[in-house]
Amino acid sequence: MQGLAVVLFPVLLMLFALAMERVEFRLSRLTVREQEVQEFLEEANNAEVAALAKQTMPEALARFQRRRTRGVGQRRSSRGPLSARKAS
Repeated sequence: MQGLAVVLFPVLLMLFALAMERVEFRLSRLTVREQEVQEFLEEANNAEVAALAKQTMPEALARFQRRRTRGVGQRRSSRGPLSARKAS
């Protein structure tokens, strides 16, 4: 019985390591750069922040980028501080 454990343990460990490598690779493709997150937080409107809360960052970032490509985006400084926008 111990001989079987000695043989199976390294094989199972290698299979687990290979599976984790595949998971890590998939997760690395889904990441968002820090610069994109900072830009999103500076310029996102309420709908985009709501999308971030309900969905994932890549989906909310895609929505944000679609808005920017349409030319609708304005700087936060031109709309006033965040606290003033929430109060109204």
